[in-house]
Amino acid sequence: MNKEAVMRAGFKGVIAGSMLVAVGTAYSDKEELKGKYVNCSRENFLNSLDISAFSFTRTAKSAFPLMAKDGGSLLTLSYLGAERTTPNYNVMGVAKSALEASIKYLAMDLGKSNIRVNGLSAGPVKTLAGAAISGARHVYRYSENVAPLKFNPELQEISNSALYLLSNLSSGVTGNIHHVDEGLHSVAIPKSNYLE
Repeated sequence: MNKEAVMRAGFKGVIAGSMLVAVGTAYSDKEELKGKYVNCSRENFLNSLDISAFSFTRTAKSAFPLMAKDGGSLLTLSYLGAERTTPNYNVMGVAKSALEASIKYLAMDLGKSNIRVNGLSAGPVKTLAGAAISGARHVYRYSENVAPLKFNPELQEISNSALYLLSNLSSGVTGNIHHVDEGLHSVAIPKSNYLE
């Protein structure tokens, strides 16, 4: 069974109506996240983009028939590495950039059916996925030192933002990347004493 058929089967039997869908899939060969992006293999590039970016488009396409009448909300997860380079993120940054562009195009395509499409870009969180990235401790420390609020986000803060984006409280919000990173995304060059 191909991926599209699996996705359609997953939505089969779901009652049509206002629907909320949150998707947060990401993958890359752990070994290819180390070192330089230029050394990424074609196979890992295509696989990473398929799983980390196109899967959201595939989900939107499968959910659309169920959401078209009453609208709803689609939400996915991104990361600052989509906007700026971050150590050992490499092809995942490229995949998340593609995901963020997809959010905007899906918002445009689905908006006339009252389907909102947004992304949530969380700061560094200590998770199993984050631990797989080489140098994660450096990223956590840097973020805590440089972010205006001086700490990394808690899972509860991220969950609260997800609930906002999925609920009617954000009824006028679509095509947006909502950052929950204690302001880290807003800093271009930190003060030198923040790095000491």
